[in-house]
Amino acid sequence: MRPDILNHGYRPGTKVLFAVIRLFSGRPLPDAAKLVFYRPDFYGAKAKAFTHEAMRGPSAWSVGERELMAAYVSTVNESAFCIGAHTATASRAYGDSPRVAAVLADLDSAPIEEPLRATLRMLGTLTAAGRVSPGEMRAVLATGVTPEQVKDALAVGAAFNTTDRLADAFGFEVLTPDGFAAGAKYLLKRGYR
Repeated sequence: MRPDILNHGYRPGTKVLFAVIRLFSGRPLPDAAKLVFYRPDFYGAKAKAFTHEAMRGPSAWSVGERELMAAYVSTVNESAFCIGAHTATASRAYGDSPRVAAVLADLDSAPIEEPLRATLRMLGTLTAAGRVSPGEMRAVLATGVTPEQVKDALAVGAAFNTTDRLADAFGFEVLTPDGFAAGAKYLLKRGYR
């Protein structure tokens, strides 16, 4: 159930910012962005910093691969808002919507390299079961994924397991395809700050 405070519970300066964003973008601010402005000292500022570092910080994983990880975790969680947002962002980052769709439809037959496939499989298991075994982690490393890449992928998984649950708990509005495309353009230009 969506608490009404997420529609109205902002300081005057934040409300002005939302109005300016709407004026220049022609779109209301998505619920994911609104959430980080509600009690920024408790959640928003820390979440933005962590998510930005996971998604845009230094990593051997490309931005497209990390966005695909976010979309995959969101698919496992069945979080409609986050699936739409990160499928659009991964598709734009890759410039290859069919590839992204193939991964989300059937990981085993998707046209991706084995290190990424093994990493996505591990994130899916961790998301669904809450843990991975040492053998499952060794299988990921055996494909050539480095321990640092595992750490980076786990950060993406942590960020989006949290965001997915918040999106569903607060009833984030699912955008139109145009709305998700606009959000993807913004996320690829500015990141998660």
